[in-house]
Amino acid sequence: MVGMTGGPAPYIYVCTRMRVRKAKLIQRDEYQRMLNMSLTEITRVIEETAYKQEIDELATSFKGIDLIEVAISWNMAKEFQKILEITPGHLKQFTRLYLRRWDIQNILTILRGRLQGAKSGKIKEILIPAGSLDRVDLDRLLGEESAERIVEMLRGHRMYPVLAREFPAAKESGSFSRLENELYKQFYADMIAEAESGIKGGNLFLSFIRLDIDIKNVKTLFRLRADDIEEDPREMYIAGGVLAPDEFVRLNTIKEQDEFVDALKTRVHHKSLLVFLEELKGAGKVRDIEVGLTRVQLDQMERMSKRNPFSVHPILVYLEKKKYEVFNLRALARGKASKLAPERISEYLVI
Repeated sequence: MVGMTGGPAPYIYVCTRMRVRKAKLIQRDEYQRMLNMSLTEITRVIEETAYKQEIDELATSFKGIDLIEVAISWNMAKEFQKILEITPGHLKQFTRLYLRRWDIQNILTILRGRLQGAKSGKIKEILIPAGSLDRVDLDRLLGEESAERIVEMLRGHRMYPVLAREFPAAKESGSFSRLENELYKQFYADMIAEAESGIKGGNLFLSFIRLDIDIKNVKTLFRLRADDIEEDPREMYIAGGVLAPDEFVRLNTIKEQDEFVDALKTRVHHKSLLVFLEELKGAGKVRDIEVGLTRVQLDQMERMSKRNPFSVHPILVYLEKKKYEVFNLRALARGKASKLAPERISEYLVI
C-alpha cells in the first residue's frame, strides 16, 4: 500500500479504519429491538452483522445460545488479531500489550474449568484467543490433565511468576480472587512501565491506562461497600491511578454513602465521572453502578480519541467498544435463554 512504509500515513490509515469499524458496531436502538425478540430472532439479526461468517461456519456444530456465544467469541478474537496485523510501529506495541488482558481471562477460565471438572470442549467454547496466547497455545494447555501442569506449561510467560506463587493457595481455598488481583496488578504495572519507557506516544497510552485503573479502583470501592466479605482493601487496590493506597483504604472506611461520594469526588478529575458520582447520592445497586461506571469510562475514552485522532486512542476505544458489543450480545442471549424479562436484561447492557 502506497504511503504505508513511513511517516504519518500508516497512523492516519489505521486510525481511520478504526473509526469505520466503530461506526459499524451495533447501535443502541438495535439492542432495544433485540430485547423484544426471541433467541432465534436474535441469532438471525446477529447473522446480518459482522458475525455472519462465524454463525454460518458454526451453525452445523452449535445451536441456540451456544452458537451465539462461540460465534461472537471467535469473531472478536479474529478481529483483534486483524487489528494487530494492520497496526504500525509503537501503536502495535501498545495494542499488543493492552490485549494481554485476554491472556489473564483465558488462563483463569482454563484453571477454573479444570478444577471444576469441566470438559475441555466446553472450556474452549468461551476462550477469547486475542492475547499473546493464540488458539494453538490454548489448545496445548487444554490438553493437560491437571491444573498444576497447566501452570507449569506457562513457565517463561510473564504471568508465570504470579501463577506459581498464588495458584496453590487459590486451589486450596477455592477462591481465585487474590490470584486474579495479582495478575491484573502485574498487567497494569507492565503497561505503565512500557508507557514510561520513553517510547513515542507513551504519554497518551499512559493517560488511557490511568483512566482504566481509576475506574477499576472506583468499581472495587463500590463492590467492597456492597459485600459483607471482610477483604483487605489493599489487596484489591491497583497502583497507577489518582488514588494513593492510603486514600483507597480511607475511602473504604467511610460508611455513609453521600460522605463517601463527596470524598471520592475530591480525588477524581474526569468530568463525566464527577457528574455520575453526583447522581449516586442516596443509593444504587452495585450492578447498576458498575454498568454506569463502564459507560463513563467509554465516554471519557471517546473524548480522548477525538482530542488525539491519530494516536493509540482510537484503536483502544474500538477494542473496548467491540468487547462490550460481545458482552452485550452474550448478556442478551443468556437473558433470553433464562427467560428473563426484557427490562431485567437491559440492566446488564452497556449501551
